[in-house]
Amino acid sequence: MALTFWDKVALAVIAAVGLRIVIRSTMLAWRKLIAPNLGLGLDVASQGRWAVVTGATDGLGKAYAKALANKGLDIILVSRSQAKLEDTAAEIKQQYGVDTRIIEADLTEGNVVYNKIAKAIEELEVGVLVNNAGASYDHPELFTQVPEETVARILQLNVAAVTGVARAVLPGMLERRKGVLINISSTAGAIPSPYLSVYAASKAYVDKLSADLAAEAAPRGVTVQCILPGPVATKMSKIKRATWMAPSPDKFVESSLKTIGIESRTTGYPPHILIIGFINALRCICERGAVWLVARTMLNIRGRALRRKHKPEEEVKNIPPRVNLNPDDI
Repeated sequence: MALTFWDKVALAVIAAVGLRIVIRSTMLAWRKLIAPNLGLGLDVASQGRWAVVTGATDGLGKAYAKALANKGLDIILVSRSQAKLEDTAAEIKQQYGVDTRIIEADLTEGNVVYNKIAKAIEELEVGVLVNNAGASYDHPELFTQVPEETVARILQLNVAAVTGVARAVLPGMLERRKGVLINISSTAGAIPSPYLSVYAASKAYVDKLSADLAAEAAPRGVTVQCILPGPVATKMSKIKRATWMAPSPDKFVESSLKTIGIESRTTGYPPHILIIGFINALRCICERGAVWLVARTMLNIRGRALRRKHKPEEEVKNIPPRVNLNPDDI
């Protein structure tokens, strides 16, 4: 039976859509799985002798410092705790045999600290900057109930400090026409995040800043990458046990470093793309449903956090803990 004109149009559309799906799927598999595991990413050791890591004494920051030291880079650790800095520097130097330096700096203090960092690295060939220091909520909370000091700290660390430290380190990279800047954002900045509004907005800023810096820096030989992690077993996330979906910091960093030079914007750890993909797919079907699901999840987390917080008091009073999760009553 001969095909009509409209049958041919329909087949052409189906073929075009199918081809696009195949191409997009192939490219996704290449960027997320094949290229990183083939070791086709950028060799960070070729970008310069030193790596600067902020928030370097715990969690992802410490894991990045150790992983970069393992690749042969000398490490500059930035944190506000002198004791932790000294311990971490000694540990890395002993384990990996690299030089280490420390910069005691409270990044909430602004320009005076950024200038301190710039002066400390003035004569050094910094090849990598990991802008990791950040802050979050103690637990999901209604915007108007978040303490003022928490809001101020999040904005100072996640927005001002990320910007200020990048401005302190990038000029040297641009002058040498090589280097890698890694900014740590969050999946919260890429999906609806009620009850984490200030934190999520600050991480969306990091995402946007990184994208535009990447466009500016690429013609000058500098690679800018934004990492949007999902759950990782760190003190900040309060996840105590690593799982397939919430890896240890070391496992996460091992995965994310393989993506440098392959992806400028990535979750760093392949399973975390499922979080963004699922929420965005649900948003295409029903925007309100996606927001409701995230809100309900955040309220459940909030409820568990409040129960843990108040449990000792209620045990003393011999009163069973109760938390109302009705959002209208919060």
